[in-house]
Amino acid sequence: MKFTRNNYAFIDSQNLNLAIRGQGWILDFKKFRIYLLDKHGVSKAFIFLGYIEENKKLYDFLERVGYTCIFKPILEYKTGEVKGNCDAELVLQTMIEYENYEKAVIVTGDGDFYCLAKFLFEKKKLEALVIPNQYKFSALLKFNFFRPLLRYLNDLEKRLAYKKEKAP
Repeated sequence: MKFTRNNYAFIDSQNLNLAIRGQGWILDFKKFRIYLLDKHGVSKAFIFLGYIEENKKLYDFLERVGYTCIFKPILEYKTGEVKGNCDAELVLQTMIEYENYEKAVIVTGDGDFYCLAKFLFEKKKLEALVIPNQYKFSALLKFNFFRPLLRYLNDLEKRLAYKKEKAP
């Protein structure tokens, strides 16, 4: 695999997954990794997840297809709700890796990342903001200076949707 650019992706997995499923389809993470490489020159893709032991096979798959998984312990509430917000980890990893990449690709529609995206934009280190759902994302990411860098996944369902393989 030859890389023409050395861009890194930082992926808010919860926002990505929920936004795509909210549109009625499931993202094929292997196809998405190839998309990031082909479209944005992403040589390294960090994906941020709350760690749930039952999802170990998924995590192993993600690493096999080219993601670097960054985990946060989850909190499980008495109601059964699970919380594993990874926003701080995504921001921290982006800054830890700052000298190692040409530009960053931030995958989220969450306005909590406005200050990170603005900082990267001002330093000319932002390749793209990949928004999972162009109809449901934070107004903080809609400022005019971001607009040329916004990329939406809505119209990429045919290219990026998971399709169950039929048994022979």
